[in-house]
Amino acid sequence: MKVLVTGGAGFIGSHVVDALIAEGHQVAVIDDLSTGKREQVNPAARFYRVDLRDDAAMADVFAAEQPEAISHQAAKANVRESLEKPVLYADVNVLGSLKLLELARKNGVRKVIYASTGGAAYGEPQYLPVDEDHPVNPLDPYGASKHHVEHYLYLYRQNYGLDYTVLRYPNVYGPRQDPLGEAGVVAIFTGQMLTGRHPVINGSGEQERDFVYVGDIARANVLALSRGSGGIYNLGSGRGTSVNQVFAALKAATGYQGPELHGPAKLGEVFKIY
Repeated sequence: MKVLVTGGAGFIGSHVVDALIAEGHQVAVIDDLSTGKREQVNPAARFYRVDLRDDAAMADVFAAEQPEAISHQAAKANVRESLEKPVLYADVNVLGSLKLLELARKNGVRKVIYASTGGAAYGEPQYLPVDEDHPVNPLDPYGASKHHVEHYLYLYRQNYGLDYTVLRYPNVYGPRQDPLGEAGVVAIFTGQMLTGRHPVINGSGEQERDFVYVGDIARANVLALSRGSGGIYNLGSGRGTSVNQVFAALKAATGYQGPELHGPAKLGEVFKIY
């Protein structure tokens, strides 16, 4: 199948590209490289450095590639930044996605697989583990922008017959994750431990998340090409792991001999979600 992957130079997107190519699909990648890295793109994929909001450039990509399916991984994804720049997040994540759906509709795309968010969509959980029927209550513009697109996907399926599957991501970790990023405690702690720096645990460290390996997320995206029509699915194990447990496991794996340091808790952070 001919698959167009947006954000395919990023941490998760590049693994999705690898998994698709390994299954024999023809893959083209769109990425503006604002956070992605060109060297992470599989050499078997065709690459276009394009902003989703660039109408002319995007139209050219669709004309050249004629994709049958889209794996939409591209997004602005920094929770703290979204609180400072809510309009930017609506512009990129909502309007950019809507423009992508319009191109999909007009060019005969059969299905869109949409990378959404679990942790940022549900807000403070009413029960654990959180399932797909849990009320959605995003607490930041990032979560709101990602969830908003889910409604457009439903509308495009109902009105235009464009199929979709929504995958709500947990806390993803693995190779190519930015150790200097805002999120991604596994990569951040690992990078610091291996370079002689001292990780700082925010708050008590008893915060719990569902940490899932990026290869499993990529596999779910491949499976969604032929499954989950019109569905929304939480990806995860359904089990929480505390930040303190992550710290201890990484300390043992890296041989880190430094102290266990704790700093202030993050304001507005959901304490436990999985």
